[in-house]
Amino acid sequence: MAVSNLDMHALFVLGDLRAKLVKQFQSRFVYVTEQSAEGIYMAEIDTEAALVVDDKPRLELKVGDHFRAAVLPSREGGKMEIKFREIKLTVYGLGDYAFVTTADGHGILFREGHTVVLVFAANQQLQEGLTKTLKAVTAKAAKWRKGELTFKASE
Repeated sequence: MAVSNLDMHALFVLGDLRAKLVKQFQSRFVYVTEQSAEGIYMAEIDTEAALVVDDKPRLELKVGDHFRAAVLPSREGGKMEIKFREIKLTVYGLGDYAFVTTADGHGILFREGHTVVLVFAANQQLQEGLTKTLKAVTAKAAKWRKGELTFKASE
């Protein structure tokens, strides 16, 4: 992929977002959740066991077989494609993500439709109350009422 195919605004916004994702994976334990009104799926990634590859020229981040994020050209000027399990999420820019911080760590929430994906870098491994902790982090920016998602974007 040639970076010149990307709109400059998309390059800065999405490239910066990808760089923030890379910082998340500098923590030892990263938790990725997919949450919707129907429920939550959680995964713990130990970054010492999973190979983290930051491919800056291609604007891509790969974490073992678990997680992939890449900035790609699109008709709208640019998009970030996030793959986690069978989930493929597309972020076009402002309004589709939120940054959250708690005493346990910091995370980035991505929204697509009525689903959010959280990438949470924990200060230390979460031993107890994993579901409660990650749901509380998500609730800082996303809430479901009668199946409808209310999302507070950071930008």
